Amino acid sequence: MGANNSTRRVSLERDENDNVTVVKGIRFSWSCLLVAVDETELRRKISEELQRHLEEERSRNRRELHQWLEKERTQLQAQAHADAQVQGKDWVSRVLPRERAALDDSIHYAALRERINADNEKLRVQVSSMQLEARDRALRKQEAFYREQVAKLEEQSAQVAKVTNENYHKAMDEVNAKFKRYEVSAVCADLQDQIMKCYRENVGKTLLCSRLASLYLQCVSDAKQVTVTTPGLTQNSYEHLTSKFKYY
Repeated sequence: MGANNSTRRVSLERDENDNVTVVKGIRFSWSCLLVAVDETELRRKISEELQRHLEEERSRNRRELHQWLEKERTQLQAQAHADAQVQGKDWVSRVLPRERAALDDSIHYAALRERINADNEKLRVQVSSMQLEARDRALRKQEAFYREQVAKLEEQSAQVAKVTNENYHKAMDEVNAKFKRYEVSAVCADLQDQIMKCYRENVGKTLLCSRLASLYLQCVSDAKQVTVTTPGLTQNSYEHLTSKFKYY
């Protein structure tokens, strides 16, 4: 780490269920080190997104189950009606001739139809209950899976934030240490102070300060040459340079 890029890489992939993003490595550039990760915001966004996806999945499953139950109910009613007609006709053809004198055929037919409807309703309730239980188990399993993935993502985001913050502080320490070595001092400050004092004491008589001005310009010129030929002008070099331009 430092001014160069890190050799660690970050890749985001989908798992075999195409549900979860997995962090497989870490790679941070110099610019990334200067940005702190908002861990709380990242966790909140991940939790909200997964919660929204879970709610949508639940709603879709409920709609599909409701549609399936309505379809099954319609089919069962139609089948029950057809079965009632068939059984009623069969009953009439078999029983009615033997009991015509004692029983009213309409009463027996109504009773048979009620029994068929009752059995049909019982079967429909059993099927619906089984389907609802299966759907509920699937939803609970899926919810547990999502919660587990949220926990994993939160842990991974915390690790990424920790590494980012550590690298950020390390980079800042390196930058501060690098630039702390260089101390900037004003060039020819003594001569500059003498010129300003001369101007204040000789208002309207600037020619009296011309020698100081010449010495100051020469000092600045020499300082530039020293800086170009000898980078990192030290305090001792600066004092040696300005000592040649003392004004008496």
